[in-house]
Amino acid sequence: MRFPLYIAKRYLFTKSKSNAINIITVIAAIGVFAGAFSLFIVLSGFSGLRDFSLSFSNEFDPDLKAFPDSGKVLKISEKQQKKLSEIQDIEAYTKVIEERVFLDFRNKNHTAFIKGVDTNYRHVNQIDSAIVYGNWLTNSEPQVVLGNGISRQLDVSIYNYQNLLKIMVPKPGKGQITMTNIQNAFSTKHVIVCGLYSVNEELDDKYIFSKMELARDLLNMEDDEYSAIEFKLKEGADTDQVSEEISNIFDGKVMIKTRTELNDALNKMLNSENLFVYLIFTLVLTIALFNVVGSIIVMILDKRENIKTLHSLGATPSQIKNIFFMQGMLMTCLGGLIGLVVAIILIILQMNFDLVMITPSLPYPVEMKAENILIVIVTIFVLGLIASYIAAGRSQKALG
Repeated sequence: MRFPLYIAKRYLFTKSKSNAINIITVIAAIGVFAGAFSLFIVLSGFSGLRDFSLSFSNEFDPDLKAFPDSGKVLKISEKQQKKLSEIQDIEAYTKVIEERVFLDFRNKNHTAFIKGVDTNYRHVNQIDSAIVYGNWLTNSEPQVVLGNGISRQLDVSIYNYQNLLKIMVPKPGKGQITMTNIQNAFSTKHVIVCGLYSVNEELDDKYIFSKMELARDLLNMEDDEYSAIEFKLKEGADTDQVSEEISNIFDGKVMIKTRTELNDALNKMLNSENLFVYLIFTLVLTIALFNVVGSIIVMILDKRENIKTLHSLGATPSQIKNIFFMQGMLMTCLGGLIGLVVAIILIILQMNFDLVMITPSLPYPVEMKAENILIVIVTIFVLGLIASYIAAGRSQKALG
């Protein structure tokens, strides 16, 4: 294998007498360089955008969340709460009540979900960092914290004691609602808006937060009835083991989801977009590698006399084919490696010096991941292998 490799290096790094061949070789190398460079930049940029998108849900979603396996109500006894506290890998947990409600403010209406929380909620979720105006819930008058989107739609301001926000939920029962009994068909609470949060557009339009007592009273629920339990796990905790322990406490009558499963639709969308982006840029890279095929074929045509000479000196057709195969692989690997190194340097500079900004205060998010480096290397190698093999096959005709 040393003989084909030696000749391949001589052909690749030695200038040809024909300027056209030199230009074609340079163009082919630049194409591989640009393909590897752009593929890694795009993958790193998409990884950054993915983490940036998921970081918003991390403020809102717990590590684990337990729901009732049937119905909307999960009954939790004091004994079960004590057993939950004894699970070593659970750092904190909070009980919540969630239900769809109707909001009314000065003849403007909106449908949302009320989320009644206890005092442990802020120990499980990083909701404090999402408060953009006002304060979190206090123990004074009935209060709620609204999403920024709900606030805009209803035109609600905080601490407006002259105009209270009305929360309504249908009372359970049978029969039709008529104009004469419409007021009695809803449980109603008037509350003060004490703060506004902003996580993302979807959540900002969906949830309002209240104290547990207000939500329970509004929904007429018993003291031991909740909608779900949210858990924050200790670092390095085994999610599957903790989920099994929680399930055993409730005799298997709960459905437990991880943060990833809670954002299943978002994760599927991001994974699909990542796959499509990879396929598109792999197609671009494939087109660029056609230049390598063309460069090798032109080189074979230019070296026909040399090929015949090597064959006369004892080189086998297989060795001659390997010469041009090696030349194509060298061109692909060197161009791809240089492109990858330059792309890595650029990503590091963006991470440390914010070269590209989305807004004056927000740099374009990028993420350096070993898997992206591996994906680029494998893609370049496989495509280069195929292109070089196809081009090297033309050397057989030069012998005939």
